[in-house]
Amino acid sequence: MRLAGKIAIVTGAARGFGEGIARAFAREGARLVLADLDAAGAAKLAGELGPAAIPVVADVRSGEDVEAIVAAATRGFGGLDIVVNNAGTTHRNRPMLEVDEASFDRVYEVNVKSLYWMARAAVPVLRAQGRGGSIINIGSTAGIRPRPGLVWYNGSKAAVNVMSMCMATELAEDNIRVNSVCPVIGETGLVADFMGMPNTEENRRKFIAGIPLGRMSTPADVANACLWLAEDASSFITGILLPVDGGRCA
Repeated sequence: MRLAGKIAIVTGAARGFGEGIARAFAREGARLVLADLDAAGAAKLAGELGPAAIPVVADVRSGEDVEAIVAAATRGFGGLDIVVNNAGTTHRNRPMLEVDEASFDRVYEVNVKSLYWMARAAVPVLRAQGRGGSIINIGSTAGIRPRPGLVWYNGSKAAVNVMSMCMATELAEDNIRVNSVCPVIGETGLVADFMGMPNTEENRRKFIAGIPLGRMSTPADVANACLWLAEDASSFITGILLPVDGGRCA
């Protein structure tokens, strides 16, 4: 199995991309900490994945909660090898001046500041172990080739992408790899907010028209990219932005 013996954290694990990543990692032998605000969802997934999965109720906007996520990995499994910073949110697609301050702050706290908290909690553990590790941040094509109506969200994901590259250069001496997986609009619970309109087949076609391969991204697509960046086969890959986008950024 591709992740046999590895210990991984996945944030936002109860649904969407996070659930897909967690299921793929479990299938390949990883022991998992499933972090999410949704206690019932995280517990349900952990129950399905078995004793190698620990659910943790946590808000990635809180430094204390993120420390508890990392502690769950070290206490429950004895270490840490992989961190997937997947938890994310958006404001509804609308003109930039119509986004209120509370929504702006929430987007940056969840999408950007959470990486700060996770780095402070996880990097010392990875360094102390002396065996390196893989940090995978879920960025977005929105931070590479942005659409109108999502100005502040686009900016948050551009920050994730740039931070990933900067982290990769700084942490390379510790053999800690950092990469960003950048999905195009995906089949998740946030799709209506991203589109700024009801999630109907007709409205979806408007967005799919800009994706050469003719569909949205799926949790399986994102999970497969993360699986490769988590495994030893990608041991010389760090600092990349990996679009999972059906050719949209080509």
